[in-house]
Amino acid sequence: MKGVVVRRATADDAAALSLVAAATFLESYAHTIKAADMLTHVGRFHTPDAYRAFIADPACGLWIAELGQGGAPIGYALLTPPDLPIDGLGARDCELRRIYVLSRHHGGGIGRRLMQMATDHGRATGRTRLFVGVHSGNDGAIAFYKHSGFRDAGRRIFRVGDTDYEDLIFGMDIAVA
Repeated sequence: MKGVVVRRATADDAAALSLVAAATFLESYAHTIKAADMLTHVGRFHTPDAYRAFIADPACGLWIAELGQGGAPIGYALLTPPDLPIDGLGARDCELRRIYVLSRHHGGGIGRRLMQMATDHGRATGRTRLFVGVHSGNDGAIAFYKHSGFRDAGRRIFRVGDTDYEDLIFGMDIAVA
């Protein structure tokens, strides 16, 4: 998408990442998750301090997508060591813990750019497999992951508030041949 900058996030981006994370979480799950649970979840996991910690952690990679004019955040991707209930995970695996783009900007290639940066970083740091968990009712994201080359790898239960949601887990090899 013209006029969009996708770059590695810095500590100065923590507030912007918190904002776009909360906005995309609300946009993605407002029809599914109760408001009180959503507010608690966002207040716990999507704070500027949480994003500063990811940025400071050398085991993680974090990218932000911004509109060129003014630098408004419109998406982000977070790569971490895996925290998934899959047998055989190891040090050479990584997890695309979060990748979101505001829906107004879907279809312009921003998600693909974020995915490419995360995949390239995984390869550059010696990772050979990439995993992602996605809500089982998020058809658009599931299609995106399958189109990107991910395959079924398992399931998990993801709790927000007092409600359990089913996530599908997808994985793909990213090792350089």
